[in-house]
Amino acid sequence: MAKTVIADVIVPEVFNPYVIERTAELSAFYQSEIIARSPELDRLASSGGRLLNMPFWEDLEGDDEVLSDIDALTVGKITAGQDVAALLARGKAWSVNDLAKALSGDDPMAAIGDLVADYWARRMQRILISILEGIFGNTSTGMDTNKHDISNETGDAAVISAATAIDAVYKLGDNYDKLTGFAMHSATMAKLAKDDLIEYIKPSEGEIDIPTFLGKPVIVDDGLPVENGVYTTYIFGSGAFGWGEGGAPVPTETARDALAGDDILIHRRHFILHPRGVAFQNAVVAGATPSNDELANPQNWKRVYEPKNVRIVQFKHRLEQVAE
Repeated sequence: MAKTVIADVIVPEVFNPYVIERTAELSAFYQSEIIARSPELDRLASSGGRLLNMPFWEDLEGDDEVLSDIDALTVGKITAGQDVAALLARGKAWSVNDLAKALSGDDPMAAIGDLVADYWARRMQRILISILEGIFGNTSTGMDTNKHDISNETGDAAVISAATAIDAVYKLGDNYDKLTGFAMHSATMAKLAKDDLIEYIKPSEGEIDIPTFLGKPVIVDDGLPVENGVYTTYIFGSGAFGWGEGGAPVPTETARDALAGDDILIHRRHFILHPRGVAFQNAVVAGATPSNDELANPQNWKRVYEPKNVRIVQFKHRLEQVAE
């Protein structure tokens, strides 16, 4: 019997969109609507260029004026601002040794596609966390208004609770209701569960109950920072991150090393994953497109929206009181 190789089961025209769709289904950030795919960003990701401009209109300013039959109204102006996203060009190759068991499935292309999609869902989550590290990295990014740091307080004032989390939510002022979900470390989730502050809701579809805190869905990710007992939790609004999928010239390739007897699958992506309202500066980028370390560099970010219109809050806290 002839051996089945990856090239026999991978149909790029079917495989590529399947992987993107499954990546969305497997991403907790996408399913919670923190990441929102946008036709606008799809277009930009395919338009060419490493930096993609997204102009917007600033809010109108100035006091209203009393109408008069003598004096004319003062003419104001509307000002344009510019958000900027970076194109991310990433790829990965696997040998058949990593994917061999997938070839034994009933639908080997779907099985391989699921493995690849799950890989990209994890990597996009890592990219998102790198971006959060960058935009909140120091005062130069302009995101201090969206930070709530209680980690240096004394007693219970330094510990996450319903009360301290509400203070974090209200960092957006009257836009507090735009924040719709939490992302936290599993240790933070465990602490809130012990305090009986985690509730579960039954989704309209599926069998897994969704954990909530203060009525908002919770995503658990142990990639979120922990340093010297200080945990970082993020609070997001719907569509805080925009996602656009472009097209690498050759998204999927298969190859065979005949001498080694190995099949190889190569997958490439060009995409945008961008925090709405914080422009990428491209100040420190060595390669063609930024790496995760460069996305985590605060020099590469600058807030361009009004603070309360950036639907992200960073909440630094402890899980227990610090012994004196």
